[in-house]
Amino acid sequence: MTTFSYAQKVRFRHCDPAGIVFYPRYFEMINETVEEWFAARLQVSFEELHGPMEAAVPTAVIDIVFTAPSRLGEDLEFRLEPTKIGGSSVTLMITAICGAQQRLKMNSTLVFIDQHTGRPQRWPDNIRTRLEHEINKPVNDNA
Repeated sequence: MTTFSYAQKVRFRHCDPAGIVFYPRYFEMINETVEEWFAARLQVSFEELHGPMEAAVPTAVIDIVFTAPSRLGEDLEFRLEPTKIGGSSVTLMITAICGAQQRLKMNSTLVFIDQHTGRPQRWPDNIRTRLEHEINKPVNDNA
């Protein structure tokens, strides 16, 4: 498996009045990480996916553990690793790290669907090939 790394700074917009990340904002940061991974590693932007391809990749399963709070101004490193490919799905493990401390760990499954019907579709061959490459590449091969 490979690890895709994406850095994000905790901004005021992410925080509650106590200055810690309000948990729904983590999901926005995670989604941004997934979007960047699709563009960089799978070579398909969300603009292309949701536009000309008339597809989408909604989350079907999500399991998350918040292990420590993140605070305003901290730099988080989101690490994404694809762990399993199905006919129309991909399972991802995402962690957020600040320094040496893990802040969250999440497993989620995305499903490739047709926008018009909402029905799962097999991954297009070009994307499936890249997904398989992601799972079979050496660990920590950031591109």
